Order: sequence, then structure tokens, then C-alpha cells
Amino acid sequence: MSGGRRASGSKKACCMVSEILEEAGIDRARARQIRRQVLEGIVLMCQWQLQRMQEEQRASEPEPPARRGRKIEVE
Repeated sequence: MSGGRRASGSKKACCMVSEILEEAGIDRARARQIRRQVLEGIVLMCQWQLQRMQEEQRASEPEPPARRGRKIEVE
């Protein structure tokens, strides 16, 4: 196995992906930019989901009993 080819003559998957990206006009820098954007999107989605879970937890917790004011006689 040398030169990115297997003994059977077929290319490795990573080489095929590189060729497809190259044919599509996506260079290494653009692929890195896309990867970064996807990862940032995943992080934002996870933060949003955590926020929703915290809001649901707060909503399901029983509220503390309301404090009632004391009646004071005024002279």
C-alpha cells in the first residue's frame, strides 16, 4: 500500500473525499472554515438545549410559599 492506493487498486476513502472536494472547488482553507462553522453551530445548539432544560427545571420546581403580610393595628 503506497501512494494512497490499496493492494486491490482502489483508493482510500480520505483520498476520494479530497478529490471530490477539489473537483467542487473547495480548498483546504474553505474546508477548515466550513468545519469551524459547523462546530460552532453544534455548540450553539447544545447551549440552547441546555438553556431550555434549565428553564423547564425551574418551571417544574415548586414555588416557595407566598409570604403573607402581618396585620398591624395603627393608632
